[in-house]
Amino acid sequence: MAISSNSFNVIACEALSRAVYFYAAKSPHRINLTLQKIGLHDRPTSLREHLQKLIDQTPSEDYDAILLTYGLCGRAIDGLVSRDLPLVIPRAHDCITLYLGSRDAYTEQQNNQPGTYWYSQDYLERSGRYGENMALGSALPSDLNNTYDEYVRKYGEDNAKYLMETLSGWQKHYTRAVLFETEFGVDEEIRQKAEDQAHQNGWQLESIPSNFQLIKKQIFGQWDDDFLVVPPQHRVQMTADEGIIMAIPSSDHEL
Repeated sequence: MAISSNSFNVIACEALSRAVYFYAAKSPHRINLTLQKIGLHDRPTSLREHLQKLIDQTPSEDYDAILLTYGLCGRAIDGLVSRDLPLVIPRAHDCITLYLGSRDAYTEQQNNQPGTYWYSQDYLERSGRYGENMALGSALPSDLNNTYDEYVRKYGEDNAKYLMETLSGWQKHYTRAVLFETEFGVDEEIRQKAEDQAHQNGWQLESIPSNFQLIKKQIFGQWDDDFLVVPPQHRVQMTADEGIIMAIPSSDHEL
């Protein structure tokens, strides 16, 4: 789905700031952009409430769509309601997918190299404000037991186990560290910080190139199957399949 000459309100995580700013500057559309603190990821419920407030505050007369540059992020976007404007979200578990460029690339990394601790320029230069133990892309529900029980009720035991593994299993035992090499470069100070942290944990730091095609497509209005377009009066619901999220009609009390 492609849209031309429209106005988009972009709500993005600051862990993706350079890519979002870059493509916002090049987009053929009129872009309003606000970045949200990465520290909110430690509290998915608070992040959801914060994002919902920003969505609700977007004036429908000024914009054609709201672009949410976030992944599922520990279910932080599960339950968000689009009231007056379409809400466009990449189908991604977390921002690692947005750095890698596709769900397939994310799945390949998770299958072949589970337990990876990810670093990026945008993350490392901000992470000191929230402590050094939060990994790029990490956002787990605070009560995993209740989360599992809820998944069983909604999706069945097998799917619940799969979802829990996706959310937390690989993050319990890090064995590898990776620094994203972006087209915008990496400061030597940031590179040294990543190397020092990796060394302290007994990891060999690797580097892999980033691919920001999902961010570019989102901000350029090129919304294909990699994106969920949530119509007005619908809400986001997490799925137990590779689609990750879907849109369902909102109930009256949610509107």
